[in-house]
Amino acid sequence: MSATGSRTVSVADVVAWLERRYPPAWAEGWDRVGLVLGEPAAPVRRVACVVDVVPETVAEAVEQGADLIVAHHPLLLRGVSSVAATTYKGRIVHTLIKNDVALYVAHTNADVAAPGVSDALAARLGLTGLRPLRPAAPGSPAEGGGRGVGRFGRLPRPMTLAELTAYAARVLPPTAWGVRAAGDPGRIVETMAVSGGAGDGYLDDAVRAGVDAFLTADLRHHPASEHLAGGGPALLDAAHWATERPWLDELAANLHDQLSVETVVSDLDTDPWTVHAAFPATKEPRR
Repeated sequence: MSATGSRTVSVADVVAWLERRYPPAWAEGWDRVGLVLGEPAAPVRRVACVVDVVPETVAEAVEQGADLIVAHHPLLLRGVSSVAATTYKGRIVHTLIKNDVALYVAHTNADVAAPGVSDALAARLGLTGLRPLRPAAPGSPAEGGGRGVGRFGRLPRPMTLAELTAYAARVLPPTAWGVRAAGDPGRIVETMAVSGGAGDGYLDDAVRAGVDAFLTADLRHHPASEHLAGGGPALLDAAHWATERPWLDELAANLHDQLSVETVVSDLDTDPWTVHAAFPATKEPRR
């Protein structure tokens, strides 16, 4: 018997569960979350969990026999006037419909949830005593319950920034980007903030939190430079995909446990950066 009773779990059942856990009202106004395509009454036996809806993850989900994809990043974030198969997004839509695969997106509503995207990232690093880096605004639908963007807490043991960078590279999903850090390599780090996805909009929040280091993705040159010059926490910059991929494990486990559906998690690295070459420690003499 399934979690919904004796009947088969449907797309509508999974959507209802997702929207209790990650209410669409918690999403940012610019975001596009919820059911993108799919017949609500269609049965769901297997759910594929992905960060990005790209041709590779869609092909993987179809091959694995998924009936529904739950993605973090929206496929159709900005308005479109066509989903013709002459565009790559159009081809994705056609592939999903032809193979009876529904698509659901939980994005910024999953970011602020507790537990949510940044809780899973913090767990990879072993952080304890978690609090939201930027709590949900008073009066907002997500207010309270420890919800908000990012998390900060205490590391399992003090580490130098150099040790922490190597540790983060070991515990996060591997990418060509790896993990880079900004600050004194010998700085002792005991407390740390994290934010899944692009996080340089939360540098001031990391300062206010009083942490020793802040790990996120997509850090830009000037904001990072000015942050460090102002005495802010050390920075660790990981690949965007790697900071959000840990959430899929928690999502898949809960879908399986509470709805009795099979789940698969995509480990396809969808970060766009695929090659990394470090400069040699010493330069070759000119000939």
